[in-house]
Amino acid sequence: MSSVSVFCCLRGCLDGFKLNSNVPHPVRDNPIKLDTSFMGYEVVIVKGGQRVCGAGAALGNAPLVQSKAYFEVKVQQSGSWSVGLATRQTDLSLTQGGMDEFSWALGHDHILRHSGQELYKINISNGAVGEIQNIQEGDILGVAFDHIQLKFFVNGVEIDHAITNIKGTVFPALYVDDGAILDIILDNFHHSPPAGFEKIMLEQSLL
Repeated sequence: MSSVSVFCCLRGCLDGFKLNSNVPHPVRDNPIKLDTSFMGYEVVIVKGGQRVCGAGAALGNAPLVQSKAYFEVKVQQSGSWSVGLATRQTDLSLTQGGMDEFSWALGHDHILRHSGQELYKINISNGAVGEIQNIQEGDILGVAFDHIQLKFFVNGVEIDHAITNIKGTVFPALYVDDGAILDIILDNFHHSPPAGFEKIMLEQSLL
């Protein structure tokens, strides 16, 4: 990615995010965020580990070890993006999730992928209330995982297909390219999680 592209990415990532040295920053209670130690070389993470742009993948810093975990992702700016889960063995330079055996993801093209294969394409409604519309800027994607299946939600509406047979220790995974900007939401959700599901918790807090 060129220096101009990096500048444009940073400008977009930081849009609406202003620093003021005279105002103390609130202490975040949730230590879980995107992990700068596990991101692609051309990925930029800002906003306290909540926002990703650039080109490549970024993983969360906490694995999904609890029985039922849930998080959300907001499409802040359109482009090429994917949202899902991956192990730390995944190729972080990939700009689309589900393209190797270590990732499982929903893409901007409404396709669920794993190991480079298209598993399912979401049926897009022509405008019916309560059905999934074309995913666009401002939409909220929900991700729920119970170690049996991975479910996705679009603005609170469940996709009628889940990914199963997920193996290994998995982390939240966000992939961006072509100007896409994604925000991960780890608490204070826009939509209620499915019954029994909760925000991601650190492993030691489960002991």
